[in-house]
Amino acid sequence: MPKLACVAGEPSGDLLAAPVLHALNQIPEMARLSAYGVGGPLMQAEGFDSRWPMETLSVRGYVEALTQLPAILRLRKDLLNTFIHLDRPDVYLGIDAPDFNLGVELKLRAAGIPTIHFVSPSIWAWRGGRIKKIKQAVDRMLCIFPFETEIYARAGIAASYVGHPLASTIPMEADAKSARDRLSLFPAIKNADLQRADFDGCVIAVLPGSRGSEIEFIAPVFFEAMGLIASRLHGQSLQFVIPVATPRLRPALENLAARTRMQHPDIQIHLIDGNADTILEAADVVLIASGTATLQAALWKKPMVISYKVPWLTAQIMKRQGYLPYVGLPNILAGEFVVPELLQDDATPENLAQAVLHWLGKPQEVVRLKERFSVLHETLRKPTGLLVAQAITQTMSELRR
Repeated sequence: MPKLACVAGEPSGDLLAAPVLHALNQIPEMARLSAYGVGGPLMQAEGFDSRWPMETLSVRGYVEALTQLPAILRLRKDLLNTFIHLDRPDVYLGIDAPDFNLGVELKLRAAGIPTIHFVSPSIWAWRGGRIKKIKQAVDRMLCIFPFETEIYARAGIAASYVGHPLASTIPMEADAKSARDRLSLFPAIKNADLQRADFDGCVIAVLPGSRGSEIEFIAPVFFEAMGLIASRLHGQSLQFVIPVATPRLRPALENLAARTRMQHPDIQIHLIDGNADTILEAADVVLIASGTATLQAALWKKPMVISYKVPWLTAQIMKRQGYLPYVGLPNILAGEFVVPELLQDDATPENLAQAVLHWLGKPQEVVRLKERFSVLHETLRKPTGLLVAQAITQTMSELRR
């Protein structure tokens, strides 16, 4: 029976890994595959055995990780003992989460277990020195952006471009009306490019993040911005729709929504469990925390405002190690600021509200942005799950030979 160990440390990794497991299940020689490690509900729906809680690893930033460090170290010790001594896999697949996975891969590779890493760390954006550790830890890097393979070729690391799985799962054309019907929102506007004199019928998607630290630092500012937007568009029937990434985040978001409704009694706020893709498809404009979700929004061809806030010390460390003037994936991939980024001190309710309202009032800019995002979508559209599954199968076949 072939064995695959895998760690996806956060919801975005769960989203990336599920299509890989689905593709593996379709390959005859993988029919009896045992896949186990750390994963989320999408992976488990494909038969994955998640033996440790994914939430333990779902932290972002140096300062935030310190509070979770004892639990992370316990998980890492138990995981390594299992994989090396108790239930040894044929191959280890690390899904993103480089701060955790590269250390695990280093130990496993030293123990003779082949390692594949899916999603290159952003060495082209910051902490480029990590490529030395990658060379020691990873047998094969699977890249989701086309420009990354050249970086690894220069360093003598085997790498393949597999596209981004989101580009295959998200259709080229959004159907806002259907999405709003599925969410029980009011009907989609007649003209999807916001070419109208008022903002009646607007749906604003608000994605403050999937981690507790993000809800703590970002969500309050987002809700204040929502209140300002509602006040300035008073009398317009707009709706704010927020996907709740995990059940543990709901109480905090409900408290923020209740506080906002007290200050703005007419505001319409919908908290919906999961369904981030449907919410993005339904939206006219998106207010969003920096992360993988910004790429989702771009693939849905949505105008957006990207924001992020972290503790001061974390921000200073990241600033000193960064190479690019932007942090949002749509801007990184475009090589310029195609959507605004409001970070740290610039992430004020006033600034965020103004930036969202700007998109609502500039229909021709929205049309041009959608054209840019369509080109990006075509570039990233590959059978990613299958390509990753084939890389795993090839590695296992080589071992048998």
